[in-house]
Amino acid sequence: MATINLEVVTPTGPVISTDVDIVTAPGHGGEFGVLANHAPFLSTIKTGTLSFKRDREVKYLMVSGGFAEVSNNKITFLVESAEYGYDVDVDRAISAKERALKRIAQAQQKGEQINLTRAEAALQRALARIQAAENSRQG
Repeated sequence: MATINLEVVTPTGPVISTDVDIVTAPGHGGEFGVLANHAPFLSTIKTGTLSFKRDREVKYLMVSGGFAEVSNNKITFLVESAEYGYDVDVDRAISAKERALKRIAQAQQKGEQINLTRAEAALQRALARIQAAENSRQG
């Protein structure tokens, strides 16, 4: 099977650079998949789970906000953060989820839109971490 080069980069540096069979990512317009020799395109990335398959093994990364570019049989993700599902501290992610839910309720009661937006973003990151961890343990 033909492969495509996958590169995930955060502000702290590269997370992965390897050839894969397929990549699936959380775009703002919906989840999308990319195979070898895909047509060039750009997409924004929302917080969620990115998966890639190589030699029948699937791995999962939690990614938060950024961009993806497909060009010349390479897909590059420039994201705010990325974390392998098997590296996620699930207890910490669950605690973060609970804190975010409390902050959302408080912000809604007080009508604090900025705090509500921040809490919703924290909730999405926590949920994405939990999902990546669950997917990694199942696969």
